[in-house]
Amino acid sequence: MLARLLTPTASLWCSQRYQGLRRQGGSRLGSAGLTLVWLLAWTLFPLERHGWQWVLSHAEGLYPHLARPRVGDPLRILLQSLWIIVRRPRPIPLRWPASWQRAWQWGTQALGRFLIRQEEKGLAAARATPREARWKSVLLCAVAGTLSLLCITQPFTLEAQLVFVIMLMGMAFILRAVPGRYPMLMMMVLSLTVSCRYIWWRYTSTLDWFDPVSLTCGLLLLAAETYAWIVLLLGYWQTAWPLNRPPAPLPADPAQWPSVDLMIPTYNEDLAIVKGTVYAALALDWPADKLTVWLLDDGDRASFRAFAEEAGIRYVARPTHEHAKAGNINYALRQASGDLVAIFDCDHLPTRSFLQMTVGWFYRDPRLGVVQTPHHFFSADPFEHNLQRFRKMPNEGALFYGLVQDGNDMWDASFFCGSCAVIKRSALDEIGGIAVETVTEDAHTSLRLHRLGYTSAYIRIPLAAGLATESLSAHIGQRIRWARGMVQILRLDNPLFGKGLNLGQRLCYFNAMLHFLSGIPRLIFLTAPLAFLILHAYIIYAPAAAIALYMLPHIFHSALTNSRLQGKVRHSFWGEVYETVLAWYIARPTTVALFAPTRASSTSPPRGA
Repeated sequence: MLARLLTPTASLWCSQRYQGLRRQGGSRLGSAGLTLVWLLAWTLFPLERHGWQWVLSHAEGLYPHLARPRVGDPLRILLQSLWIIVRRPRPIPLRWPASWQRAWQWGTQALGRFLIRQEEKGLAAARATPREARWKSVLLCAVAGTLSLLCITQPFTLEAQLVFVIMLMGMAFILRAVPGRYPMLMMMVLSLTVSCRYIWWRYTSTLDWFDPVSLTCGLLLLAAETYAWIVLLLGYWQTAWPLNRPPAPLPADPAQWPSVDLMIPTYNEDLAIVKGTVYAALALDWPADKLTVWLLDDGDRASFRAFAEEAGIRYVARPTHEHAKAGNINYALRQASGDLVAIFDCDHLPTRSFLQMTVGWFYRDPRLGVVQTPHHFFSADPFEHNLQRFRKMPNEGALFYGLVQDGNDMWDASFFCGSCAVIKRSALDEIGGIAVETVTEDAHTSLRLHRLGYTSAYIRIPLAAGLATESLSAHIGQRIRWARGMVQILRLDNPLFGKGLNLGQRLCYFNAMLHFLSGIPRLIFLTAPLAFLILHAYIIYAPAAAIALYMLPHIFHSALTNSRLQGKVRHSFWGEVYETVLAWYIARPTTVALFAPTRASSTSPPRGA
C-alpha cells in the first residue's frame, strides 16, 4: 500500500535498498522492517533528492553524537536538525525550494519598500509642520510606552507566554530579512520587549525569600543580569542610527588651509618603529610651511635627538615626567603655535591624505573640537595570533571603530581615542590642554570639550595603521589601563551630571564607562552554576519550563538583533572569548577605581596608547 503512494523513483530506490540489505546478509524479516521504515520516511520527506542523499551519506559527521543508540536519540536528532536548518553551515548543500526563495525575497523587498515610503512621508510631514509633527511624535511615544509597559508587566500563563514568544520570534525572523534601518529599529523594540519582560519576571517571581543562601546567590545573579540589561538598552540607543559621516572638502586655495602641529609622543619604544611614523608624517599631502612634525621623547634619548635633527623635525624632551603621555603632549603644546594639533602614537603611520580627509570639517562646523578616525592594525593581536584568526574574524576594536563610534557621532558624542585624531588648538587651550586627572586622558579631554559646547566628528575611514600589542600581558595591561581610567572618569567627572551635555551625549559616555565594569558581572555569570552544584542554592527559583520560556527568548532576540546590527564588525563567539579572558583581569582594578578613584592613578601608567 505504501509503495503505491510513492513516486516510481522512490519505489525503485527502496527496492534497491532492500536488495542491498539482503546481499549484506540481512534476514528477510529484518530487511523488510528497515525497508518499511524507509517507506514511512519517504511519505514525509523526498529522500531521493540530492540534498537528502547528501545528508544520508554524511550522517556520521552531521550527527556525531548518535554513534550508539540511546533513549534520547529522537530529541537529539530533532535539535541537531533544527540547528542545521536554521544555521545551514556552508558545507551543507540544503536550500529552500526556488519558488519559496523567490516568494520570500519578493515579500521582504516589498515590505522594505513600503517602510521606506512611510519614512519619506513622515519626514516630509515633519518638515512641513514641525510643531505638529513633534506633538504627534510625543503622543505616539506616550501611547507606545504605555502599551509596552502593559505588555511587559502583564502576567501570562505558560501557554500564553509560549504563544507570545513564538509570535515575536516569527516577527523577528521576518524583519531580519527586510533591508533598511526601520526594520532594524523594530527588531530592537522586539528585543527590548522580551528582555524587559524577562527582567520584570526575574524581579517579581524568581527569588526564594525563605532561604538565605538561595536569596543571596539569586540577588548576585540578578544584579549581574540587570547590569547586562542596562548595557543592552544603552547599546541599542547608542547604535540605533549610525551617522557614517563622509569627509568634507577643503577650500580650493591651499593658502587658506590651517597650520598643523603633528605630535608623536614616545617613551620607551624602539627608534626603528618611530622612524616609520616620522617619515609617513613628513610625506603628508599638506603645504610644507603649514606642517610641523614634533617628536616628543619622554625618554630623553640621544639617538632620538640625533634622528630628529637628521629628519628636520622638532624634538622635545621635558625635564620632568609627570602625567605620562598627557603631560608629554601638554609640555610640547607650550612651544607649538599651529591652528590644529594632530596626534599619532609612535607606531601609527598616517596615509598621505590624512589631513585632507579630516580638516575639512573644521570649516563646515566652527564649533568642532576634535575629528577622530579609526585605529587600524596591520599586525595580529595576541588572540588573533594564538588562535590563528587574523583577518578571519574582527578584532576586539572592530566593533568600537566600526559601529559604536559612528553611533556616538549621531549623538555628537564621538570622542578622542589618543591617536589618529585632529584637535582644534584654541579648544585645547580653553580646557587647559590634555586632561591629566585620569589615566584615559583622551576620553576625558573629549568630555571636557563637549561640556564647553564643542562638537566632535568621526570619519569611519582608516587613514592610519599601527602595530597591535605583541603579547597577552601587554594586551591585558593596555585594557586594564583603559578600564581603570574610564571608571575614574565615571567617579570624578560623571557624564550623567554637570552642565554642558545633552541627553544623547550623557548616555553614550555613560555606556562607554559602564562597559568597562563588566568584569564582575561576567565572573558571576561564569560561576553561577557552582552555587547550585556546591551550595544547592536555587539561584532562579522557578520551574524549568518557565525559565526556558522567559530566558531563552531573551537570549534569542538579543543575539539575533545584535547579529543584524553588528554585522561583520563582531562575531558573537570570538567576542565572548575576548571579553571572558579579560574579565578576570579587569575586575579588580575597576572595582578599586570605582571606590577609590584617586588611588587607582597612584602608580604611573605606561606612556603608550
